[in-house]
Amino acid sequence: MSIYLWIIIGLAFVLLLGLITIYNDLIRWRNRVKESWADIDVQLKRRYDLIPNLINTVKGYASHEKEVFTQVTEARSRAMGAEQPHHKAEAEKGLSGALKSLFAVAENYPQLRASENFQKLQDELTDTENKIQAARRFYNGNVRDFNTKQEVFPINLVANSLGFKKAEFFELEEEEAKKAPQVKF
Repeated sequence: MSIYLWIIIGLAFVLLLGLITIYNDLIRWRNRVKESWADIDVQLKRRYDLIPNLINTVKGYASHEKEVFTQVTEARSRAMGAEQPHHKAEAEKGLSGALKSLFAVAENYPQLRASENFQKLQDELTDTENKIQAARRFYNGNVRDFNTKQEVFPINLVANSLGFKKAEFFELEEEEAKKAPQVKF
């Protein structure tokens, strides 16, 4: 009788150890997703910080374009206030469109395009856009792995019973994802 008891205790221990391992693995992946979202957030904040400087530089040359400046400022505010990846993606699309309008206005002012300050801001914005794209790819890779992990048997049983939710991808529209915002002067 005691051998059966030891076998049951041993199986219970192995099962408990397996559950703990699965749980810790899911936590590790969820934290990777959160960390990679923070990387995107850092780059987006850098972009948001560049925009007022860009607006002020363009304003100096094209002060009568108030509607464009208002659109960019409002789009920036919406993007800064968005929390969830799908809301953030929508707000970012609006901000990219507003920035395109701002750059279209700037194209009409050759003195502005020749400005060293404007060139520096343009280079920083291009660099930031590249970093956002890289951070987005990293985040979406982590989301893919985390979500896949939750779908695999037997992990799916543990993940569902412990309330783990799938993470959202940070996706732009197909058309927008293929085109980076162009900054040409």
